[in-house]
Amino acid sequence: MNKINLMINGIPGNVAIIIAKHVLRDERFILVPYSLTGPEINDIIFKIDDFELSLIKPATRCDQIIDIKTKYNDMYTIDFTHPSSVNSNALFYIDNDLPFIMGTTGGDREKLKKDINQGTTPAVIAPNMAKQIVGFQAMMEYAAITFPDLFKDFTLEINESHQKGKADTSGTAKAMVKYFNQLGLKFSDKDIKKERNPEVQKNVWKIPEEHLAGHGFHTYKLKSNDGTCAFKFEHNICGRDIYVNGSLDAVVFLHKKICTQKNTDTNYFTMIDVLKQA
Repeated sequence: MNKINLMINGIPGNVAIIIAKHVLRDERFILVPYSLTGPEINDIIFKIDDFELSLIKPATRCDQIIDIKTKYNDMYTIDFTHPSSVNSNALFYIDNDLPFIMGTTGGDREKLKKDINQGTTPAVIAPNMAKQIVGFQAMMEYAAITFPDLFKDFTLEINESHQKGKADTSGTAKAMVKYFNQLGLKFSDKDIKKERNPEVQKNVWKIPEEHLAGHGFHTYKLKSNDGTCAFKFEHNICGRDIYVNGSLDAVVFLHKKICTQKNTDTNYFTMIDVLKQA
């Protein structure tokens, strides 16, 4: 397989930087030395070790992307930017024929799916790029479909903790709500309790101090109305490395889809599609 040209958008965000570092060491890819960034970023150059990237703000991205695509044919993008940029970034990728991986949570997800399927640019969209967590979600989906109302007459509590800088409620937690609803539990996205206070995270959640700036802890507690039965599911992630492999697998998945020119009725793919093809 020829090396894949890959642009990581969202630098100097932590997840984007970690993925870029892995790409530099991965012989399957060539890291494109540009990254779309936010309007609030003052720097125009960012270095990862000895590798230099030019940061591109929204106001100039339309002018620059044509030249970048000319230099790097068949370019793919990974987006870990900001929830407020999800839909505008997606339209930018679609308009410029840039196959993309949307790892950023938030935005209008229904519009995102509609825009992708109305265009001709394929994309992988997932609120979580960690393959093991996606697999856990798939198990929950199977249970929800196969055993509807299994937990009827139970109550549900969802707590999630992420680093202080994460603006929105966890997309993974939101995705889990629909499965619990199918299992008979009355619960809304608005009922999710999110924690962003480092002191509470360290002292109550017992999150290691070195991972306060990058973690994802989720707990799902179910209890019968009479108080005699209780179930708890949890997945706790320290650091961000777990999101790298899933993101890169998604790029390879899209690359194979495009190269083999398989006809599908959708341009919209999820991490479940990626896992099935792994």
